[in-house]
Amino acid sequence: MRDFYIKIKILDREYSLKIDPKDEAVLRKAGKFLDEQLNERKQQSGIASKQDLLAMIAFDHIVNQMKNEEGQQFLAERLQQCNHWIDEVIK
Repeated sequence: MRDFYIKIKILDREYSLKIDPKDEAVLRKAGKFLDEQLNERKQQSGIASKQDLLAMIAFDHIVNQMKNEEGQQFLAERLQQCNHWIDEVIK
């Protein structure tokens, strides 16, 4: 496969990324989403520091990921309980 590069703009700065061509759409979408989140947070909070904005967005996404993982774990436990009850009824 040939090297494929795209440029993603985040907070008025362009980053050149070497990517797999099949990932281009999702990477562009992620870059656009991040830039929108940063600009929205900047307008809402008045924070001017790019580093602070990036830190807050990263923190928000980690918190959301952890909440999702906890929710998935809870569902997995509930499904396991249901399977156990079904097994008991079948016996």
